[in-house]
Amino acid sequence: MHITGRYNSGNRKGIRKKDIMNIDRKKPELLIPAGNLETLKIAVMYGADAIYIGGDMYGLRAKARNFSMEDMREGIAFAHKYGKKVYVTANITAHNEDLEGIRRYFRELVAFGENKPDALIISDPGVFTIAKEEAPDMELHISTQANNTNYASYRFWYNLGASRVVSARELSLDELAELRANIPQDMEIETFVHGAMCIAYSGRCLLSNYFTGRDANLGECTHSCRWKYHVVEEKRPGEFLPIEENERGSYIFNSKDLCMIEYIPELVKAGIDSLKVEGRMKTALYVATVAGSYRRAIDDYFNDPQLYEDNKSIYLEEVSKGVNRQFTTGFFFGKPNHNDQIYDSNTYEKAYTYLGTISGVKDGFYNLEQKNKFSVGEIIEVIRPNSEAIEVKVERILDEEGQDMDSCPHPKQNIYVDLGIILYPYDILRRRELD
Repeated sequence: MHITGRYNSGNRKGIRKKDIMNIDRKKPELLIPAGNLETLKIAVMYGADAIYIGGDMYGLRAKARNFSMEDMREGIAFAHKYGKKVYVTANITAHNEDLEGIRRYFRELVAFGENKPDALIISDPGVFTIAKEEAPDMELHISTQANNTNYASYRFWYNLGASRVVSARELSLDELAELRANIPQDMEIETFVHGAMCIAYSGRCLLSNYFTGRDANLGECTHSCRWKYHVVEEKRPGEFLPIEENERGSYIFNSKDLCMIEYIPELVKAGIDSLKVEGRMKTALYVATVAGSYRRAIDDYFNDPQLYEDNKSIYLEEVSKGVNRQFTTGFFFGKPNHNDQIYDSNTYEKAYTYLGTISGVKDGFYNLEQKNKFSVGEIIEVIRPNSEAIEVKVERILDEEGQDMDSCPHPKQNIYVDLGIILYPYDILRRRELD
């Protein structure tokens, strides 16, 4: 299945394939989100080079389950065991009342010792100053919330001690390439390549605060941009926004999801050091699907560029199995038009349902915490960190007492299964949904 017709291919002037194939290629980091300890471990096992996470406070995903300090310490130790890095977000727009708590928070992270975070992701200059004081040996990355759109601002942060800046999502590949050419070689560019797109400039949105009193810049976004709107500007009678409406309503702010898996060579050519996936509130299945797909695409390209070209439809088909709002290339090839960018629905596309992750084995049955209902006799799939996907039949389901069940209807129920094959920790069970 090849679905590139959904994409905004845009204007690719300035990034030519023959140039890409001849450059000195530097393999970029694959940076994957994790909202809890389970998804962090999945990200590690399914191909992330680094994982970014948030604690209970000071990150911009307050509704995510996030990490307690104990889980954070355990998660970083797990990642370091496999040679992976962990970055911790502290990217709120801080108020006076936040500052002392942030200082204590950084001290606690430093006290992790060898299992402290590999970097802090920050947007606020005051928080940045506190981080330099309390964590002088830790790398500091500047969040996309800081709205960095030019090489002068990159140099500004570099001179203050930042080692990396996350670019604004509004930059094109040509702009990123020009930026790369005008900053120090040892300064890194991190860029979002997959996931949800915010309708506000670099995420600086006021809709949520205005409608619900929940401040997106303090991590409490209600995704008000996904709601249905009717827009009238009273001082401009007769002038109307181009609104497309279906039976579910009108969606003028509701962006499609970003996906650049078909354009790995172009991203490398632009000099991007870290390819970042959005989604700290997503499931382990989403993390495994997206991480595994991009891992394979990146590795194939660096092993054999022609293999990558031949397999593009496979990568896209697999990454499309994660929950999404259809895909766009965002601003990478120029400013998108309305039709390329807006997703005209309030529901996600969902090809597969997450059933659970194998955690162990007992008496020949494999243990998992059930995430969604499935039944004996059903045909489901097992996916593995090596990108293998195996279709299996559910032979038996047992409860914790070893009693047979026809199905497992209770969320988070601890169960044991026989799927007719040998399973391993971090194997993920999923069910294909009917078209």
